[in-house]
Amino acid sequence: MKSIKVGIAGLGTVGSGTVNVLKRNAGEIARRVGQPIEIAHIGARRDNPACDITGIRVSRDVFDVANDPDVDILVELIGGTDVARELVLTAIGNGKHIVTANKALIAEHGNEIFLAAQEHGVDVAFEAAVAGGIPILKALGEGLAANHINWVAGIINGTGNYILTEMEQGARGFDEVLAEAQALGYAEADPTFDVEGVDAAHKLTILASIAFGIPLQFSKVYMEGISRITIEDVNSAAQFGYRIKHLGIAKDTGNGIELRVHPTLIPQEIMLAAVNGVMNAVMIDGDAVGPTLYYGAGAGAEPTASAVVADIIELGRELTVDHHERVPYLGFHTDQMSDEPVLTIEDISCGYYLRLHVQDKAGVLADVTRILSDNRISIEAMVQKEVDEGLVPIVILTHRVREGDMNEALKRIAALDTVDNDIMRIRVETLDA
Repeated sequence: MKSIKVGIAGLGTVGSGTVNVLKRNAGEIARRVGQPIEIAHIGARRDNPACDITGIRVSRDVFDVANDPDVDILVELIGGTDVARELVLTAIGNGKHIVTANKALIAEHGNEIFLAAQEHGVDVAFEAAVAGGIPILKALGEGLAANHINWVAGIINGTGNYILTEMEQGARGFDEVLAEAQALGYAEADPTFDVEGVDAAHKLTILASIAFGIPLQFSKVYMEGISRITIEDVNSAAQFGYRIKHLGIAKDTGNGIELRVHPTLIPQEIMLAAVNGVMNAVMIDGDAVGPTLYYGAGAGAEPTASAVVADIIELGRELTVDHHERVPYLGFHTDQMSDEPVLTIEDISCGYYLRLHVQDKAGVLADVTRILSDNRISIEAMVQKEVDEGLVPIVILTHRVREGDMNEALKRIAALDTVDNDIMRIRVETLDA
């Protein structure tokens, strides 16, 4: 029986995991595809002792794999965007199908890559780009295809979730836990992509496109990180019945699409609030099915390889199917993509958690509440803490309000001589509508 030949570019953590899964489960995979899957060529700067590549052709130039006429499917696992983009486009130009785990590549260059793939009659699969081993893209694009998707909310970066979990459970500060995450290998030496929301924004871009049938629009995602979260915020959230999670949220408001990544207070009783450590979870609300939750390992060699190999299997099954009869890249046919606008962050509406420090003087609190009222902001709950070095910590929960109105109110509050202008604001989502 003729085998389907796979070329793997990149032999790091995910690349080695992919080799191991393909070799270990070769018999099962062949039964599922109807043909054997053979690793024909690997492109990597160096070998990886985590996998055995004996008998496999190895090149030190990844473009040798893209130009190998024997390769049917190129698996891009080198990361980054510049070289990866050139590599993938080269392989597409040579008539090869693509599997990638590269969320930045798809989020930033996916529109271009899909157009090139369509022109050359090949497919691009990228399940592993979002939430590692959780098959969230297939669930969203196929399993929930009968639904109008109302919203998607996810913990889609394990590093940030680990930090917030440890801050809460160990009563430790952000800097201490970040250093621990780096020592354990959960965070990079430069953790910016993880803790400031860039990684999650790449993934949210992809989720939103599949959920709502809109083009990939990474540049329009609002991003806010977790580095300003304090133990005081974690404890105050708990007192109100919430937990703080770093969420990616995409909503169809009827007037436009919200795309935002930021720290969020969510009710403790929601299943998403119970997701701890480096685990990922995505919650999806569809008009027919209601809310559903997808949970699992968001990173790691074999969890991510699970998704990579599943894509290889899917493409292997489709090699005999006409390109126009296959499932579209983003779940919607290209000529049916929506031009619904992406809203700016000022136009979103949600509840807010506010933490501010005010002078211990009569009338200060009245000034704050008057400014909130002037900007159509109603208070749901308020707690006044003990005086700390002459300042009184105040924590306020508000009802839903337009962000633009909240920004104006906070600007006026920060201008008061009696208020410390370092005001903490965290958005609140109940995820029930």
